[in-house]
Amino acid sequence: MATLRVTRPCAHGPACSPSTAGLRPVPVYNHFVGRDKVQDSARQLGAAPGSLWAPRRIARTRILVGASSPSTSSPAPIPEATSTSIPPTQWVQKTITLPQFPRGCHVITRRIYEALPELGSFEVGLANIFILHTSASLTINENASPEVPLDLNDALNRLAPEGPHYRHDDEGSDDMPAHIKSSLMGPSLTVPVAKGRFALGTWQGIYLNEHRNMGGSRSLVITVQGQMRPDGRKYSPAWHA
Repeated sequence: MATLRVTRPCAHGPACSPSTAGLRPVPVYNHFVGRDKVQDSARQLGAAPGSLWAPRRIARTRILVGASSPSTSSPAPIPEATSTSIPPTQWVQKTITLPQFPRGCHVITRRIYEALPELGSFEVGLANIFILHTSASLTINENASPEVPLDLNDALNRLAPEGPHYRHDDEGSDDMPAHIKSSLMGPSLTVPVAKGRFALGTWQGIYLNEHRNMGGSRSLVITVQGQMRPDGRKYSPAWHA
């Protein structure tokens, strides 16, 4: 049997033979699950063939393993994390009031720009537009063709027509249909902001949907969050671009 010499002294002291000095015994268990494997192991150990046959017998041997020397190399240094300067998030919240509109769908993108000049200071961010009413709503749709808002209003009238079948009619026949349309369209929008303006598509506009015959003025709460322009200047108004 070959041995491995090491410089670490053996725990058994000088009584160990020269061939095993400096080595520590480690028991190793080998499972032999068949006759052929047992006989092969017996021949390797110098035993007569067939003398160690036992089904599923566990043969125990002892080998000598040299102790490994401790590593002298130091661990690689961990690189320091580099921090980047991130501009702080700024918030602007403003309530604007729109004049009374007739019943129907109306593009109000430019009116919001005019009432919210603070938007020009933002480099990137998000704007939330929320209407403070239950008989009007907001949506985004085409801003070029004048037929689109007319067709949209006609579709809403077909979805929630006026009639005597409503329980809630305290303010007239258009009262409950207005609440239904408002729920269908929704009270708020979230629009991305880029370089001082709403990041809308070429043909997209923000709509106020007035669902009452005489709804009166409408109030919007606009909340903008994001990062300001790094040089502190403002972008030119979007409606001039």
